[in-house]
Order: sequence, then C-alpha cells, then structure tokens
Amino acid sequence: MEVLNNYQRKKLDENNDEEFYSDPKFVYHLDENFRQYLSTVYKNEIADSSTVLDLMSSWDSYLPKSKKYKKVIGHGLNKKELEKNKMFDSYWIQNFNLNQEIPLDNESIDYCLMVAAWQYLQYPENLTKEIARILSNQGKIIIAFSNRAFWHKAPNIWTTSTEEERVNYVRKVLITNGFNEPKIIKKFNEPTINFFNFLTKDPFYCLIATKE
Repeated sequence: MEVLNNYQRKKLDENNDEEFYSDPKFVYHLDENFRQYLSTVYKNEIADSSTVLDLMSSWDSYLPKSKKYKKVIGHGLNKKELEKNKMFDSYWIQNFNLNQEIPLDNESIDYCLMVAAWQYLQYPENLTKEIARILSNQGKIIIAFSNRAFWHKAPNIWTTSTEEERVNYVRKVLITNGFNEPKIIKKFNEPTINFFNFLTKDPFYCLIATKE
C-alpha cells in the first residue's frame, strides 16, 4: 500500500546514489552509546543459528560476536566497505531507490536489519513488501535510526518530519505492507558535560516487527 506521495519521495540531491557512495566511508555515523545499545537489542532479539540479512550496510554491522549465526548476508552500495565487514558470509550491491526487488528466495531470512538506512528510501513500501516475502514465518525486521543523516540524500518525508513523526511514518509503512504492529524502543541519554564542551548523545529509535 502506497504511503508516500511524489513530493515526499523527492530529495535535494537526485543524482544516482551510487555516485555519492562510490568512495568508502570507514567511519562510524552513530556514537558509541547508540552502537552498544543496538548490539544489546540484537543480543536479545536474534536467536542463535539464524540467517540474518543486513540491508544498506557498511563495514560494521554491530552484531554481537558472542552469538552463533547460521549465515549473515550483507547488502550495500560500496564494495570496499562490504568487503571489510567480517560478519558477512556473502554480500551484494544494489540501489534500492532504482530497484526494490531483493534477489533472495521466499522465506529464506530469519532477521532483516536496517541501521541508519530507512531515511534514504524513496520507495519504502515496495521494499517492505519484499522484506516480508523473504522473511521466514515469524521472521523479524529490526529498524534502528537516530537523528543523523546525509540530509541531501534523504527524501522530503524524512527531512521535513520531527523525530516522533519519523517513527510513526516507519510504523505506518510496516503495518500497511505485510507486518504486525511493531515494538517501538526509544532511548534518550543525558548529555555529557565536561570542562571543554557540552556533548549530546545520539537518541536511539528502533522498530521491531514480525511479518503477518
């Protein structure tokens, strides 16, 4: 079911995303606090011996090393970043804003992860249907994001919304395209104050949903 209109899908930079991601970015886009909490969520949610798909990923997946995985599959836009990710058994490159069809079999994945990624989707409805198709019975999607983005690459639905509106938007796409009502996690951390500066910490938003 369509959720976005044409204006909401537009972004400031309409050039091919593959050009922007052609140079590898071996940096963390989310702070340590966020990353550690996300790993804890994965530890609690992901069962051992599962097949995990990390969509729109990079050189680190934040998956807890203590778990045993049947297989971890990666996807992204930069080959060098994906090559460096030691968790992946395999990976592929694809631009989801041009083609939303996922080249995997029906019900072949137990968990689908998306970290700081949803904010770049121009056709999230189509991709969500595809994720529901490839997830196993009672398979889960785990979507995590903060308040950061490459703003010129994020569509209007994201850049013009409040943080709460973004959570509601992701929820709406999920429940209208093959998923049950998601569990929503929000975590806000007190800023750190030291002699030199005032450091805010990345807010943590996560939606976890099982397929219908």
